[in-house]
Amino acid sequence: MIGRVNVTVKQDSECATEIANRVKNFLDARKVEVSEGDIRPHDEAVVVVGGDGTLLHVAASAFKRQIPLLGINAGGLGFLTEVHTDEMDEALEGLVTGSFELDKRMVLHVEVLNHCGKTIAEYTALNEAVITKGALSKIIRIDTWADDRFLTTYRGDGLIISSATGSTGYNLSAGGPIIRPGLEIIVLTPICPFALSSRPIILSGSSTIRVEVRHMQEEVCIDVDGQVGMHLLKDYVIQVSREKGYLLLIKSPSRDYFTILREKLGWTKSI
Repeated sequence: MIGRVNVTVKQDSECATEIANRVKNFLDARKVEVSEGDIRPHDEAVVVVGGDGTLLHVAASAFKRQIPLLGINAGGLGFLTEVHTDEMDEALEGLVTGSFELDKRMVLHVEVLNHCGKTIAEYTALNEAVITKGALSKIIRIDTWADDRFLTTYRGDGLIISSATGSTGYNLSAGGPIIRPGLEIIVLTPICPFALSSRPIILSGSSTIRVEVRHMQEEVCIDVDGQVGMHLLKDYVIQVSREKGYLLLIKSPSRDYFTILREKLGWTKSI
C-alpha cells in the first residue's frame, strides 16, 4: 500500500490542472496523503500530470529517491506520460494498492570536467545529453571516444548522447533509431552532420562516452533532458556513462509499448 504521493502538474495548462484535481480527489477519497511542488523525503510515489517535459522535470529526483513515477498524459505527445485519462482510475487504483507493474529504465550520468580533469558539474539524464552550438555559431568539431578508444570527430551542429528511453525524443527528430526502452544501450546521433557518412551509432550501456569540443571559437552548450545545462569553455570534457540503478516508471494498465508507439507515431494496424 502507498500512503504518500506527490502530484506534479504541468504549469499554465487548464487541461492538466483539471486532470490533477481529479487525481487529488481520487487519492483523498482513499486516505492517501498528497503533496505538491518538490518531492518530499517521505513521499512514496510521484504522479505526473502533463507531458514528457513535466515528467523529465522530476525524473532525477524520483530516481535518486528510488520511488515509482506514474505519468498521466494531458494532451501532449507523451511517450513517458503514457497513461490516458480513460485508464487513469485503474492506474491510480493500482498505485494505491501496490498492484502496478514497473518498467525499469536505464539512466545516464553526465559529468562536465575542466581542463584539469576536475568535475565541475554533474547531471542525471533519463533521455539525453545534447552538445550543441549557439544559434549564430558555425559548424563545431566534436572529438568522441568510447571506452578510451577514439571513435570519430563529428562535424556539424552538435551531438546527441541518448539512452533507449530518449530514442523517441530529440534523437528521433535528428534521424536516430527507435530503441525499445528496456534495452541498456547508448546512442550517439550527430545533429545536421557536415559529412553524410556521419551516422548514428549504438553502443553498449556499459560504455563510457567522452566528448571534447575542439577549436572553440564558437558558442557551445550542453543541455540535459531539456531541463538543465551550461555553456562549455575551451578544453572542457563531457563524460557520459550509465547510473547505478533504474528509474521506476509505472506501466499503463491496458496498453503495451508497441500499442503506445503505434498511437504516438500514427502507424497503421495490420488488416
